[in-house]
Amino acid sequence: MSFRLIPTPGPARGLAVSQLVNSFGDGAYYVCSALYFSQIVGLSADRIGMGLTLAWAVGAVTGVPLGQFADRRGPKGTAVLLALATAASVGAFLLVDSFCAFALTACVYATAQSGLAAARQALLAGLVRPRDRTDVLAHLQSAVNAGLALGAAAGGLALHVGTAVSYRSALALDAVAFVLCALLLAALPGPAGQGGGFADGARRLVVLRDRPYALVAFLNMVLLLRMPLISLAIPLWIADRTAAPAWAVSALLLLNTAVVMLFQVRTASGVRDLDSAVRAVRGGGVLMLASCGVFACTASDAPVGMLLGLLGAAAGLQVWGEMRQSAGAWQISFDLAPPGRYGQYQGFFGAGVPVARMLGPLLLTSLIVTWGVPGWLLLGGLFLAAGLAMGPAVRWAGPRAAAPEASPSVPGRI
Repeated sequence: MSFRLIPTPGPARGLAVSQLVNSFGDGAYYVCSALYFSQIVGLSADRIGMGLTLAWAVGAVTGVPLGQFADRRGPKGTAVLLALATAASVGAFLLVDSFCAFALTACVYATAQSGLAAARQALLAGLVRPRDRTDVLAHLQSAVNAGLALGAAAGGLALHVGTAVSYRSALALDAVAFVLCALLLAALPGPAGQGGGFADGARRLVVLRDRPYALVAFLNMVLLLRMPLISLAIPLWIADRTAAPAWAVSALLLLNTAVVMLFQVRTASGVRDLDSAVRAVRGGGVLMLASCGVFACTASDAPVGMLLGLLGAAAGLQVWGEMRQSAGAWQISFDLAPPGRYGQYQGFFGAGVPVARMLGPLLLTSLIVTWGVPGWLLLGGLFLAAGLAMGPAVRWAGPRAAAPEASPSVPGRI
């Protein structure tokens, strides 16, 4: 399969372009936000961490009801509304001057982001045929990584200038990107049969009583601990526990972004049903165990060249495992969700992202930076156990996947 960042013309392309645009803004935001809140707003690191932890806790809780709202009122309009709400919350960050204002704005931001993710997934379910969803999601992930890389470069320029105006410009860029994202989503066709109160079943929040799906979502949440691994735990490990040069941190982040951008679509091409999805997640768990083992070896007093080779190998295994887990999880999350309730089910499944962002930093820094090599091995065992357990969990939840589902009837669908 040849590499294509943007899908062929149709709704999938519109979804990918909207992701590319708002991830470009996010890239600038992620690079500059921490220093903006500390150096310009004047918040301490502890208070920034406390506010963001509270915000993502709120986001984890509100994603499900917002997903249900998308089921009842239509995912397209809901996604547009939440993209605009995200833009407004980022713009409000430019006005905060106290911890209370920061925490409140961060809660709105996390709520809008969590709901937007659920609404987007429900919109994708209505616009893309079931057998094509994982492939489209792979394209979206590639677009996200490309946008983040470009946005991070723009944010880097703001950091280089280092003034209050440059920091605020980076945040304003993110707000504008979400407004453009809303316009792109508004231009998409409406999913057939989805609108105000389109599904009677969507009126009931049944996902909270679905124990098999809850187990699947919990295992995925464990696997999502890889998110703060590459952004936080590995940089701290390199700085505190290895003799590798500081630039190795940037090199590994660049490697991760580039590999996902170039190879996520190809990695996902073999995932077409629950069986292949379970195999992908299981294989991802094995790769993550191997990656953690190689990272543990970098604590040795080896020459710098050997350390860099080990770090590169470990990061390569990690991103390969990440891509396989992602592809499998996408397929599983849709195939196990009842038709007409994609919003609330995707909101519940996607709650693993804010939970990983909230709990992951504390857990991973304790395991890796504090415990060292044993912590790496324990983390790898946790990834392996979650990957292996996904098969039995999916089989427990699997009978609903046999229910027939009509393909979306949208002009120009892929």
